[in-house]
Amino acid sequence: MHLSHRVLNRATLDRQLLLKPAKMPVLDAVTHLAGLQAQAPFPPYYALWCRVPGFQPDDLASLLLDRSVVRMVLMRGTVHLVPAADALAWRPLTQIVMDRALTAANQHREPLSKLDHDAVAKTTSELLRERPYSSDQLGKALVEHYPETPAASLMFLVRAVLPLVQIPPRGIWGKAGQPTYQVADHWLDGVAAREPSAAELVRRYLAAFGPATVADVQAWAGVTKLGEVIEEMDLRTYLDPEGRTLYDLPDATLPDEDTPAPPRLLGPFDQTLLSYADRTRMISDEHRKRVITVNGLVKGTLLVDGRVRGSWETTTTRESAAMALTPFERISKRDTAALESAGRKLLAWAEPGKTHEVRLMSE
Repeated sequence: MHLSHRVLNRATLDRQLLLKPAKMPVLDAVTHLAGLQAQAPFPPYYALWCRVPGFQPDDLASLLLDRSVVRMVLMRGTVHLVPAADALAWRPLTQIVMDRALTAANQHREPLSKLDHDAVAKTTSELLRERPYSSDQLGKALVEHYPETPAASLMFLVRAVLPLVQIPPRGIWGKAGQPTYQVADHWLDGVAAREPSAAELVRRYLAAFGPATVADVQAWAGVTKLGEVIEEMDLRTYLDPEGRTLYDLPDATLPDEDTPAPPRLLGPFDQTLLSYADRTRMISDEHRKRVITVNGLVKGTLLVDGRVRGSWETTTTRESAAMALTPFERISKRDTAALESAGRKLLAWAEPGKTHEVRLMSE
């Protein structure tokens, strides 16, 4: 059975809680979404604002503070915010991504080639057992043990070889500061650790992003050879418009392609734009170049009829906050009004107590 681009678009919106309001607890939403993109501290808050009605920053901040969720380098070697049990189960599965980074051609490979990586990991673990360290503090402490190696290279190594979590106040709404690290099993002492399972990782991805190709799953995870895992799983198959095999959970449903998709503002680094090898179900290649910058930043986007049609950015002062909406193509007056209304609501949520302005920019 072939699935149209529009069916795939609506399926993604549905799985990503963007087709209709997701009336569920915030922790359940984070779990369902297979974690949230979090290399910057606050995108997870914006992701939940546009998915969970009534979401407030404290709803997520409290989960970070009570250790129900953590910030950790996982899929694709980028920081994600995930439930505690997922952090413990998924970190071993994504270790291959960290291993590749250590052997890649970069400024760290030469200085790290002279070190015993296991010894550095042991030294770091012993330091962190005593107390958490900020990035600067840990780099300086490691240089005392390995004075011939730059602190930046030592930090690059330990982030790759150890399951480190970025602990609060990092990631707490409105708080600033550099990452502070602790070893995951120490920070999450008492959390029941599941046996790492690549098949379970695939299932969670399909629940949040399917139907999808093997290449899509691997692009999200950063892990290769998942085709071998998928072939052993009991999954439903379809074909996409290009004839590629799509996989999905046996009991997963697909929305009708004519299901209305309300205009929305997706936050910066929204994972719907980053979790496929073929991203055209959500954004054209032309628009993608305008949304994702050469240095890896991902702008907030305008979603109209389920697809990216523009971007948004805010500027703030002590007294005011302004949002600029920049369409990449013609948008109807009705959809423009809906986006402007969403912009005012977003500013009221993110920047309370200030004056607010939403401006529509021309091409």
